[in-house]
Amino acid sequence: MNNLNLLLVKHNQMESERLLLRPITLNDAEDMFEYTSDEETTRFIYEQHKDLEQTKNLIANYFVKEPIGKYAIVLRESNKMVGAIEFRVDDWNKSGDLGFTLNRHYWGKGYMTEAGKLILSLAFNVMGLERVFSAHEVKNSASGKVLDRLGMKCEGILRKNQMIKGQLVDSVHYSILKEEYLDS
Repeated sequence: MNNLNLLLVKHNQMESERLLLRPITLNDAEDMFEYTSDEETTRFIYEQHKDLEQTKNLIANYFVKEPIGKYAIVLRESNKMVGAIEFRVDDWNKSGDLGFTLNRHYWGKGYMTEAGKLILSLAFNVMGLERVFSAHEVKNSASGKVLDRLGMKCEGILRKNQMIKGQLVDSVHYSILKEEYLDS
């Protein structure tokens, strides 16, 4: 059996036509602060950051401390970091959990779908996983559209199962199976 974390480490950088996925570093702090401090970008996920130091602490204590499966989404043309995509894997059931954030100034351009396709290819073609799943706050329909474009199917809604900004919210759950991915 493949060591899934080793495969994630070996694939800590991936490229598509317009994007580079790579580990997040402190050099990304200003670009990340641009979207973590934006109320619209963070509306469905976490409290917006108040200062650059808060973003640096997040990078150090979350992204750099445990970097496996956490990627900066970087525009190849400008080298600008515009978001983050995370992929957490479970050996015991050969599945992966996909999460993402994108600076709202880059919404509607297909970047998140492009980044998601890199992760799905890694999950199914390299890691041999059987299932990839994701969820979003029920009011965040834009994330649902990304998951639809990735070929994921809606599995249902879990009521009041996620705490966002001090409120229990409903979340919509999606997944795609290996055979569905390979058939698409």
